[in-house]
Amino acid sequence: MSYFAFVRENLRWLLAGLLLTFFSSFGQTFFISLVAGDLRGEFNLSHGEFGGLYMAATLLSAASLTVIGKVVDTHPLALVSAGIVCGLALFSVGMASVSSVAMLFVVLYGLRLFGQGMMTHVAMTAMGRWYAAQRGRAVSIAALGIQCGEASLPLAFVSVSALLGWRGAWWLGAGALVVVALPALLLLLRVERIPRGQTAPDDGPEVLRHWTRREVLRDPAFWVISAGTLAPPFIGTTIFFNQVYLVELRGWTMELFASAFVAMSSMTITCALLAGWLIDKVTAVRILPVFLLPLGAACVLLATVTHPAAAFGFMGLLGVSYGFSSTLFGSLWPEIYGTRHLGAVRSVTVAMMVLASALGPGLTGYLIDLGVPYETQVLAMAAYCFAAAAAMAVVSVRVRRRFASAAMPGIAERSPSR
Repeated sequence: MSYFAFVRENLRWLLAGLLLTFFSSFGQTFFISLVAGDLRGEFNLSHGEFGGLYMAATLLSAASLTVIGKVVDTHPLALVSAGIVCGLALFSVGMASVSSVAMLFVVLYGLRLFGQGMMTHVAMTAMGRWYAAQRGRAVSIAALGIQCGEASLPLAFVSVSALLGWRGAWWLGAGALVVVALPALLLLLRVERIPRGQTAPDDGPEVLRHWTRREVLRDPAFWVISAGTLAPPFIGTTIFFNQVYLVELRGWTMELFASAFVAMSSMTITCALLAGWLIDKVTAVRILPVFLLPLGAACVLLATVTHPAAAFGFMGLLGVSYGFSSTLFGSLWPEIYGTRHLGAVRSVTVAMMVLASALGPGLTGYLIDLGVPYETQVLAMAAYCFAAAAAMAVVSVRVRRRFASAAMPGIAERSPSR
């Protein structure tokens, strides 16, 4: 099936996944951090104090996700999506009217849980369960919503804030969730695609075994791969959360850095689609060793170059790793562990990614308060990327050997016709 024929035949479900990831932006760090300076000033919080508050709220949301995330395995996607949109809208209203540090904590918890957590979890779980031979392409298309949000919303938010103030911008965001996202998702998901392995076969091979969450957590390969998945959310969240500090440190402007999001999103979109095609050709396991290398190079560039062009270079390289990782980890877990318990398994992996995004702002905020140079911190992130890439190269070989020994040629060596 050609790429365009696949999109045409599955437009309803692909668009639903894209909308879920796009509107998850209201709970993503790159969006929340746009008001970090306003919140610190209004509530008299230091970098470390606000980072710690953000970290605690995100940690709590990650813990909640491991419990709530299993709902995807047992309830209709339309119902789950509607509840998530309403929850995210409610907490967006909370951000628009936040009046105390305690209320800010609750609002951050809700935005992180329903936005970054549940919205992306539902979208990627659906793509992983619904598709097999075309899974990489389905995931890459659904993931485009995040990149569209990163490309458009920072500049839009800055522009709206200039007219309505930052609180007014959050009110407008809450309205968009209720007026646009909710009816669109209910319409698109009125007819739900039949998951493979249930009442109809899918367009690809079925795995030999569907791992339970308990079995997955006992697999050493899972933990090594997970360590690699933590790098993009940790580093990206850390940089975006401290973007105001970074801009001040470098002598740049917020408009310059906001415009660099376009470079990141362009590369992310391109590489996400490329990754989808590659995964359908060579499998996700084979791509594991390389996706962190551009991110490591991006961190080296940001730490060593102060020219304004470095912002665009960093964001472009970050976009390469973001594009590959956004598609890779929507396809990898069902490829290795099956789809029957995918919601439960992915709830753990998404929770860990949310955890990583929580640790970054908290840790770097306190290190900034302690006087640790920001450049040193970013170089340490680069070293982690290169070390994790080496570890995943070893795991990739071992997992493919496991596939071969289990007589799973549909996964170990994908047929050229696919």
